[in-house]
Amino acid sequence: MLMVSLCGALAAAVCFGLSSVMQAVGMRRAGPVSEQDPKSLVRAWLTVPFLAGTGLDLLGFGFELVALRHLPLFLVQAAIASALAVTAVAAAVVMKERLGRAEKCAVAAVCVGLALLGVSAGPEGANRAHTDFYTALAACLVGLAVLGAGAGRLPGRWRTVTLGLCAGLCFGVLALAARTLPQLDPARLMREPATYLVAAASLIALVLWTMALAGGSVTTATAAMVIGETVLPAAVGVVVLGDEARPGWVPVAVGGFLLAVGGALALARFGELSKSSSGDTPAAPSVSLPRTG
Repeated sequence: MLMVSLCGALAAAVCFGLSSVMQAVGMRRAGPVSEQDPKSLVRAWLTVPFLAGTGLDLLGFGFELVALRHLPLFLVQAAIASALAVTAVAAAVVMKERLGRAEKCAVAAVCVGLALLGVSAGPEGANRAHTDFYTALAACLVGLAVLGAGAGRLPGRWRTVTLGLCAGLCFGVLALAARTLPQLDPARLMREPATYLVAAASLIALVLWTMALAGGSVTTATAAMVIGETVLPAAVGVVVLGDEARPGWVPVAVGGFLLAVGGALALARFGELSKSSSGDTPAAPSVSLPRTG
């Protein structure tokens, strides 16, 4: 099951990464799009590439759930962040985006980091959590929502960074809650607090992420989000849920995590795929890396 779960984490990263490119293609195909013109946005959302990208998002979330059931959070979250590497490579092929030497090195760093994590990760810790754990997650969500609402009044870069970080932390809460979900029996899921935390975290994260993108740098917002969704959830997985590396492999796991996340941060500009390399296609609003967890 460990290998199946690892394949699930990588498949989720591929789905999320390709989804970003598909949705960017859909936005371009729809022609000039304005955030102030709802009809133009709806027209873009209804294009076949955009709908296909949304389908990939849902498929990616399914793969992520498979991964979370048998892998430590530090591996799964690093794998999800590596979707930016998939986006970068796909953008270079499909949208003729240029990859510089540093960005090629960043893609390689992500691949090496994930390989190191894959060989060093031990089994995941507890799948069930105490009621206090869910209460703490709910309190964190409320706090992040309040902080996000206040951050909307901050000036310039601080607004973007804070909102992106809050969105990333909400996605981290989503992953922590999803990690403790029982077998996917609908009747049982309705009785689980983790189910409602996943739904609430998704909604709050998407609202904060949209706010972060409005009038801010997508690259800055993406970098802040990657930090928020990887570092703290990974630490909680180790300290609270009992995730661990194989005996004697802790330095390798730490090095792999830093390589994978650092590479993703170096590729943060690929959270934005709105400019045509040829310059003859009208720019669409920023299309950020879709997130579900």
